[in-house]
Amino acid sequence: MTTRILPAVGDPDAARAISTLLSQLPSAEPAAPVPDSTSLLDTLARLAVDSIDELPEVVLVHERIGPVPALELIREVALRFPAVGVVLVSSDAGPALFSAAMDSGARGLIGLPLSYEELAARVQAAAQWSVGVRRHLGKGSAADVFTGPGGRVVTVTGAKGGVGATFTAVQFALAAAASGRRTALVDMDLQAGDVGSYLDVQFRRSIADLAGIQDISPRVLQDAVYDDRTGLALLLAPADGERGEEVDDRAARHIVGALRSRYELVVIDCGTQVTGANAAAVEMADVAVLVTTPDVVAVRAAKRMVRMWERLQVRKAEDTAMVVNRWSKHTEIQPALIEKITKTRATRTPVPAAFKELQAVVDAGRVQDLDNRSTVKQALWTLAGELGLLTAPDTASASATSAGAPGAAVAIRAAGAVSRLRRGREG
Repeated sequence: MTTRILPAVGDPDAARAISTLLSQLPSAEPAAPVPDSTSLLDTLARLAVDSIDELPEVVLVHERIGPVPALELIREVALRFPAVGVVLVSSDAGPALFSAAMDSGARGLIGLPLSYEELAARVQAAAQWSVGVRRHLGKGSAADVFTGPGGRVVTVTGAKGGVGATFTAVQFALAAAASGRRTALVDMDLQAGDVGSYLDVQFRRSIADLAGIQDISPRVLQDAVYDDRTGLALLLAPADGERGEEVDDRAARHIVGALRSRYELVVIDCGTQVTGANAAAVEMADVAVLVTTPDVVAVRAAKRMVRMWERLQVRKAEDTAMVVNRWSKHTEIQPALIEKITKTRATRTPVPAAFKELQAVVDAGRVQDLDNRSTVKQALWTLAGELGLLTAPDTASASATSAGAPGAAVAIRAAGAVSRLRRGREG
């Protein structure tokens, strides 16, 4: 049996040394090393599009891979691509790191400097495990394991309070669920989340209950999620705002990764404050939406938000989709001007100013009952289609390309680098 091996090594000297040894392994088919965590996840996602059989049996992760730390990268690979055996390569081969690597989902640990015998043994063990998992999945006896490259993550952030970010996120999720996609809606406005209020839902569990859990299994995740009658799976913000501090950027990455592995689409309401948690979510997102209204104060706030994301290396302006809410043709500040000021990409469909349509359902806490004739609902559901939330990613990209519409495939990318918010560094 040929063993396909993909090394993820940022250091050029280490990459050459690992590649040389791998080429000497019998029946090994090593790929060219990828230099960082983003490239690794992009490569695996691309290979997994057709079948899990296209994935390499073994991935080697070097201790100095970046920008996502090695153990967190291993955890994400294990969640998104559970049929791949991941092996950590580290100068510290002690029991503490070994235990941490196993907890993250690694299948082995190889000490530096490398030895041929140890490399061969660890690669062979990981490959055998991978083949066994694929055989098991092929029999259909592991229905609880997600076998694809992972669902899509969409974040919705408000430029400032009151611009309609939560309402937008809820409607995006409802539109996706109505189109038949298995959708989770997450409230990551940790101190002032209102998703539950908009949908008239009260639930004893919240996202904070997942914060301290290192290995979020499907059963643990299901206990924290509320299955709403709308078809949405809801992960709510904590009722006590101070508990929001329990969800830091590391917890957010684990939670989003777990959700991505269980749902086709994950819509996250990130509120209007930049915290470690929602910055990590925006960073991991395939589509990042920023909502503003066409007034000077909100547009300035949007520009401020985009600049902060860029300084913290969370998101580039051109990778951000700008949704203009409460628009009318008489508005002095038009989407094209907002796009120019913020250097983002304005979506083609602005959302009209028609609060009278919304007032009754918002006050009743039942926005899912908004009339289909509502111009606001029609615009937001059209936007969901424009952003590719109602169809598979390949179909959405193809439609956008054939349409040739500006901004049609805006802000769609693979998960990016780890947030610098907690570290306080600027790029």
